Amino acid sequence: MKPADLVPRPEWYPDRPRGGWLSLRLGMWLGITFTACFVTGLVSHFHQHPGPIQLPAGPVWAYAVSQGIHVTSGIASIPLLAVKLWSVAPRFWQRPLVGGVLRMLERGSVLVLVASAVFELVTGLLNVAGWYAFGFYFPPVHYAVAWLAIGAIAVHVAVQLPKVRALWGQPEPPVATGELNRRDVFRLAGLGAVVAAVTTAGDKLPVLRPVGLLSQRSGAGPQGLPVNRSAVAAGVAFDPDWQLRLLDRGAERVLSLRELQAMPQHSALLPIACVEGWNAWAVWEGVRLSELIADPAHVVEVTVRSPDPGGYGASRVSTRTLNHPDTLLALRLNGEQLSLDHGFPARLIAPNRPGAMQTKWVTTLEVRR
Repeated sequence: MKPADLVPRPEWYPDRPRGGWLSLRLGMWLGITFTACFVTGLVSHFHQHPGPIQLPAGPVWAYAVSQGIHVTSGIASIPLLAVKLWSVAPRFWQRPLVGGVLRMLERGSVLVLVASAVFELVTGLLNVAGWYAFGFYFPPVHYAVAWLAIGAIAVHVAVQLPKVRALWGQPEPPVATGELNRRDVFRLAGLGAVVAAVTTAGDKLPVLRPVGLLSQRSGAGPQGLPVNRSAVAAGVAFDPDWQLRLLDRGAERVLSLRELQAMPQHSALLPIACVEGWNAWAVWEGVRLSELIADPAHVVEVTVRSPDPGGYGASRVSTRTLNHPDTLLALRLNGEQLSLDHGFPARLIAPNRPGAMQTKWVTTLEVRR
């Protein structure tokens, strides 16, 4: 047997219920879920890596909703992509395997599309599960490959547009009595997407918690709030001599916990909205960050630092966020003093902001004007 004879051939695959009718409709829904995932992913990226344009500080729930859509649409895409690849599998082996320049460009673009889409969904799912089996820093790689995937999708749609126009409106091809037809496969793929979304959305929508069998978080945790990174994991212990250092205009101001507690206290109902998609709401109480800083309207940004050696041991607060009345240096959570896992003695809490940037165990505020 020649090696070429081992390469799968289109005739090896049953003709039904594959084909253009099914592929077109799956592709349309994949386009919707992938676009939603991509756009909300950009929102998340610009929150974590702010550029010259400041994102708004409200509504307070905006990031929780956006990131919930990002993760849910990504998870819903998995069964749709799996069935889509199954439906077009015979085309991967169409002869000749190697053709002219245009044919190779088309096949190359499809290879990039499939590889980048599978990469994004698999690594994204592993990230949501907290299983970092890959040997690279997830955020920048995920962001870069997202652009590759969306670009490949745009090229693929442009190339296939004449076929789409020809197929659109055509009736579903008939199948033999008793065989699974394309419409049934399409419905099963859609059902799989809905089930995947619903069973993982309980940590995003409390109303779905009873059926959120695969949700990452149940809502339980110290003081009624989940913890993504504990004090033990961060290597942080309580310092009985803790003081808050405020660096502004070359001067240093030091405040003890007792002095912070003696200042006017404000409360805010805000979510912790994790980049992994889950969110949980709580009542926070503490000192407004803007009231700790003189002339906050003319501040460019504030860098909030903690002893956490991880990648999120420091974060930046823009002028808009600084001057929002719900941006607090929180000292209490749900009516109780912060637990160490939630950032005792003091942590940042602000509206419309990723949980990874709600810095815990704050020790220093650096003001830039």
